Amino acid sequence: MRAIYGSDPAKTRGRRVAEEESTFRSPYQRDRDRIIHSSAFRRLKHKTQVFVEHEGDYFRTRLTHTLEVAQVARTIAGVLGLDFDLTETLALAHDLGHPPFGHTGEDALSEMMAPHGGFDHNAQALRIVTHLERHYADFDGLNLTWESLEGLAKHNGPVTGDLPWALAECNAAWDLELDTHASAEAQVAAVSDDVAYNHHDLHDGLRAELFSTDDLAELPILSDCFADVDRRYPGLNYYRRRHEALRRFFGILVEDVIAVARRNLAEIDPKDTTDIRMAGRPVIRFSAGLWSDLKVIRRFLFERMYRAPSVVRMRAEVTEVVRDLFPFYLAHPEYLPKQWRKDVEEVESETGLARLVSDYIAGMTDRFALDCHRKFIEEAER
Repeated sequence: MRAIYGSDPAKTRGRRVAEEESTFRSPYQRDRDRIIHSSAFRRLKHKTQVFVEHEGDYFRTRLTHTLEVAQVARTIAGVLGLDFDLTETLALAHDLGHPPFGHTGEDALSEMMAPHGGFDHNAQALRIVTHLERHYADFDGLNLTWESLEGLAKHNGPVTGDLPWALAECNAAWDLELDTHASAEAQVAAVSDDVAYNHHDLHDGLRAELFSTDDLAELPILSDCFADVDRRYPGLNYYRRRHEALRRFFGILVEDVIAVARRNLAEIDPKDTTDIRMAGRPVIRFSAGLWSDLKVIRRFLFERMYRAPSVVRMRAEVTEVVRDLFPFYLAHPEYLPKQWRKDVEEVESETGLARLVSDYIAGMTDRFALDCHRKFIEEAER
């Protein structure tokens, strides 16, 4: 049963381009399905989470991370009486704008795009769903509902100050009320992202042997998880022991979010979605105590995983890939695919061309970016 503060698909603000309603699916279900069938969603399979996609079959990619976020989001939404479909739409779409090589690729692309308005993966996700996906006869993008676009724009909170150009462009076309918080569904998607990566980065770091189980057992929250496993299953196999401990850690994060959300909702007593947006603070969040513990865990991951020598070496290598490809395509747009070259003909400035090149590179998978670098840069230097 949907709570009164949950988003009601029957009350959606609609789509920019009017469409006939589906016989069998709600507007938010259609949004979710369009995300799943998009080209950008499929490419997440071969995009970096932390480790570059070709480094191992067992590490998370953007796609597997996204699916884990969606699972967490569905669980929390169900407990709180929110709309499953809008929540899942936002969870599935939240990383669509990531370029190849994860945050390393984003940093490099931001550097290249600094003279042309910069690059921001959240804004790029909006650009993808409003412009770059070109499959439908009546519109560019996916023609998502206002609520889905709003959730993508501000799932991390109100957006103020200088806007990324792609977000400013989208907001100018349809006011997303950037100065308020987003729906409860969007807030759930955002915190589910935090739950998922805080859990799975620990798992991937163990698998990569960047730290040990004993190291984790000394961290806040995790120390109690390992102690509980040892009490219940003395002498448990190493791999099962760490899985059981991380499973408990995962559960603690989810349960904390739900408990805090229930307290906040009882305090605010929202009568509709507007009360959530105007609450002046996030309603769906971690408790202060758990968030403090997570900061310790994040510092540990930063030092032992994100700045591990092997990871730093790979970051340096893939940074050069982006730094090389960007000026190459800027100077040689004739090497862009045929459908992109048509857009080049309409570009009227260097910034316009740079943004087109940025769109193209941002859409690349890790392996495709590496292949293009070998083809156009490395072979030319031989």
